[in-house]
Amino acid sequence: MQLLTRYLLVQFTRFFFTINIGFVSVYLLIDFFEKFDEFSEAGKPMSLIIEFFLLNIPFIVDQLGPILILLSGVITLGILNHNNELTALKAAGIPLRRIIRPILVAAFFFTSLFFITAQFLLPSTISTTNDIWYEQVRGKVPLGIFRNGRYYYKGSEGFYSFEWPNRERLIFKDFSYSTWDENYNVKTLTAAEFADWVPPLWVLKTGQTVEHNPDGTFKTRLFTIWGTNLPESPDDFLIPENESVEMSLADLYYDIGRQEIESDRNNARANFYGRISYLLLGIPLLLLGLPILILSYQKWGRDLSIAIPISCGMAFFAWGLWGALQSLAKTEYIPPLPASIMIHLLFSAIGLYLLRREDR
Repeated sequence: MQLLTRYLLVQFTRFFFTINIGFVSVYLLIDFFEKFDEFSEAGKPMSLIIEFFLLNIPFIVDQLGPILILLSGVITLGILNHNNELTALKAAGIPLRRIIRPILVAAFFFTSLFFITAQFLLPSTISTTNDIWYEQVRGKVPLGIFRNGRYYYKGSEGFYSFEWPNRERLIFKDFSYSTWDENYNVKTLTAAEFADWVPPLWVLKTGQTVEHNPDGTFKTRLFTIWGTNLPESPDDFLIPENESVEMSLADLYYDIGRQEIESDRNNARANFYGRISYLLLGIPLLLLGLPILILSYQKWGRDLSIAIPISCGMAFFAWGLWGALQSLAKTEYIPPLPASIMIHLLFSAIGLYLLRREDR
């Protein structure tokens, strides 16, 4: 291995772990103060608290992966530029593509580690942290199942069934709630096209209620809008925030074939492609971040003080755009595969063009 390659690989690795430790420490500190009171109120020992936060570290690193790759590469080249080593290397006739090649190799290496972690480590750690937080601390257990595009939940007094198109909004489609007697006969059935949760009421829209009378007859009432109290609220429906991460990459892939309905198959396909695209997001960000660093130095002469804020802003923009594209893919506005590669193709093309122009 040539001296330059070894030097850049060591620098990238050092900055990667330094930034990683810094970000993870801040994240854990904030998360600790937010959740410590709930651990204390639940009477959980310190050993369980430590286990929870330690097992949460792989998930934190996974979420920060793209920006860790980006900042590690930008700082590595920025320090090289700040010490005039980049100028000396280019003056010696070494092309820019040769200089940044070890940085890209290191980025691909750590991205591969993210893939290995997502396949073999994250499913077990996320499953354990979800169990600790939701069941042991908050005392919640899964109330039902998800089948063929619908959620089925057993409440304290009855059963719920509905579609939940967007988990960010408490609006439910084709909502039904039924209660049963001791002989498993339906006592009441409420069905509506939509149900909104407006605390403390459920607001049901365009539906009907059916009540079984003691004499064996049924009483039906139609409604356009009806506000009613039901025993459970959406908070009682346990759906872990990191539910999809509990599945390995292979599980996400095989889940596509297990779906019988096309809309569910499209959603599973979007989850798989979206997971792959997120793990790879650091590469196109780095390809665009490196020329931005060089251009900022040429224009303002303060490479890192300008390049790092720009890189962070670019990462947040990419996160937002990635999330928007994934939402569009799940709602079938655009196919999952194009939604997963648009950012990568755009950022990589712009970055390679700028790098090629700087290499002349």
